[in-house]
Amino acid sequence: MTTNPQGGHARADCPLLTTPFHSHARAGEVIDGVDLTGRRAVVTGGASGIGTETVRALAAAGAEVTIATRSPRSAAALVRELAAAGGAGRVRVEALDLSVPASVRAFAGAWRGPLDILVANAGIMALPTRTLTPGGWEMQLATNYLGHFALASGLHAALRDAGSARIVVVSSGAHLGAPFDFEDPHFERRPYDPWVAYGQSKSADVLFAVGARRWAADGITANAVNPGYILTRLQRYLDDDAMRAFGVMDSEGNVKPLPYYKTPEQGAATSVLLAASPLLKGVTGRYFEDNQEARTIRGDEDRLAGMACVAAHALDPQAADRLWDYGTEAFRTA
Repeated sequence: MTTNPQGGHARADCPLLTTPFHSHARAGEVIDGVDLTGRRAVVTGGASGIGTETVRALAAAGAEVTIATRSPRSAAALVRELAAAGGAGRVRVEALDLSVPASVRAFAGAWRGPLDILVANAGIMALPTRTLTPGGWEMQLATNYLGHFALASGLHAALRDAGSARIVVVSSGAHLGAPFDFEDPHFERRPYDPWVAYGQSKSADVLFAVGARRWAADGITANAVNPGYILTRLQRYLDDDAMRAFGVMDSEGNVKPLPYYKTPEQGAATSVLLAASPLLKGVTGRYFEDNQEARTIRGDEDRLAGMACVAAHALDPQAADRLWDYGTEAFRTA
C-alpha cells in the first residue's frame, strides 16, 4: 500500500493510496482479522442493500452497530439474524429520517458515549419529479447530503470522544457530471433534472469529506466512497425504460445485473474498508472506488476504462469550506 503520511487528499506529487483488495472483494474480506470489539458504529440506511452488508461486516468483526433508518421495522429480521450469530457485536435499530431536521436532532441528541464509526450510507436516487421537504429543500440533497452533514455535526462530540473516529460518506460516480450549484441548489430557477440533482448531492458528499479536515485535530477522519454498480432498492424510482437503458432489464421485464455489477456484499466492501481497516489509519479527505483511491480528473478529461476517477470539483477545498458554511446555516435556520 502507498499513502500520504500526512493524511488529506493526495497531492499531484504524492502517489494514490492503494490496497491489496480487488474491485469485487467482499465486505468481510477487507477487514478479515480486524477486531472491532468495544467499537461503536452507526450505519444510516442499514436495513437494506449495501447498508445491510456494511452492518453485517462490522458486527461480525465485533462492533456494536446502530442501524439508523426511517423504518425501524424493516431492520427487525437483520437484528434477529445477527443476535443469533455467535461472536457478532450487538446490533440495535433507531429511527432516523435524514430529510427531517427534527429527526436528525433527536437522534444526535439521544446518543450517549463515544462513537467510533459513522457510515453515511442512506440515499435516494433520481426522483422523477422535483420533490421538496417541508423546509423547502430538494429531497435528494436533503437526504443524501444535508441530513448526513447535520447528523455528523450533531454527533461531533461523540466522534471526538472516541479518539480516532472515522466517517464514511457514500457518494457515487454520478458526481462527475454535476458540481454543486451554490446559486440554485434546490432547482428553484433552473429546470429540474433527476440525474443532475442526484449527481449534485453526491458531489456535496465528497466535499463534506474534504471539509471535515477541520476535525482532524479531534482525531476524526472522513472519506468518500463510490460503491460501484449494484442492484438494490436505490433504483426504486427508475421506470422500466430507464432500467432497460441501463441494460439491466430485458424485454420481458426481468431484472438481472450486467457482468461488471457487484453484489451488495461486494458493493459494501469499500465502505467497510474505510470504516475499519488499519490500512486507512489517519487518512482523510479522499475518494475511493473499488477499494482504491481514485484518480482526479478535470473538466472533460477522458476517463480511462476500468480506472476509478473523482472530479476535481468534488475535492476543491474552497468549495468544501463554502458548502460546510452552507450546511451549517441551513440547519441553524431549519
